[in-house]
Amino acid sequence: MKTLEAISRFCGNTFAIWVILFAILGFIFPSGFTWIGPYVQILLGIIMFGMGLTLKVQDFKEVFRRPKDVAIGVVAQFVIMPLLAFLLANFLPVSKDVAVGIILVGACPGGTASNVMTYLSKGDTALSVAITSVSTILAPLLTPFIILLLASKWVAVDLGSLVLSILEIVIIPILLGIMARLLLKSKIEAGVTVLPLVSVIAIIAIVAAVVSLSNEQIAKTGAMIFVAVILHNVLGLIIGFLAAKLMRMTPAKQKAVSIEVGMQNSALGATLAQAHFSPLAAVPSAIFSVWHNISGPIIATLYRRFIDNGPEQEETTKRIS
Repeated sequence: MKTLEAISRFCGNTFAIWVILFAILGFIFPSGFTWIGPYVQILLGIIMFGMGLTLKVQDFKEVFRRPKDVAIGVVAQFVIMPLLAFLLANFLPVSKDVAVGIILVGACPGGTASNVMTYLSKGDTALSVAITSVSTILAPLLTPFIILLLASKWVAVDLGSLVLSILEIVIIPILLGIMARLLLKSKIEAGVTVLPLVSVIAIIAIVAAVVSLSNEQIAKTGAMIFVAVILHNVLGLIIGFLAAKLMRMTPAKQKAVSIEVGMQNSALGATLAQAHFSPLAAVPSAIFSVWHNISGPIIATLYRRFIDNGPEQEETTKRIS
């Protein structure tokens, strides 16, 4: 078990490298990864089940302890990134499938990687976990509505089908994970320690599958998709920080909100695109998965070095898995 835990930690620490490597392999050798396509929803369900296993009662208590801070983060998450996505999709010369894909990324809740980056930036990790949890729970309602509102210009959107998909691949696995933790209690801890390994493998598989299924389209329009993804992520980080500053939040909270806004659950975006739209619509999410694992450590380092939390006491750091 100790060996497996060590491998899990290593894979978690080198996650960005593995994602980039397998994205490249998926592009160069598509036939080796296209078979994963039908299993993308199952893989995301596994990731979400793992998220449920890591959630504790105190994570939800944080929401009630300071609802204003959590509300600011959640509103910023579901307003800033969708609007940025809509603007980029309209002003950049991209196809309708790519435009829909950009909006899918923007409509998704925050990803758990944001919790790790907030911790590394010396930000308010407890707030980050609370925002991620609430935005994920609200995703079955808000994500389909945002997609309908912003993407229907380019493609027909089945609202009911999207809601059902998110319930099946996000909410139900998370609830099962929470129930498993409550029932098994300490017995589950050994399994939780290897979750980073399981999550890394699942996300890598999703990215490789998406890239392999759209390698020809990526070869034609990849540069512009990269531009859109980088602008989306960087502008989200900046505007998220400024929004938190405008709301007079402390520096530690500003870091948390910024990173929550800028880092999306792009695996969900890729899965929804695969299930409801087209393989090409999943590419922005796949590239986002690669890019935000590069930009995340960079912004965390910059925040840690140049944004001083000041004399106030930092919030208690939650356990990050």
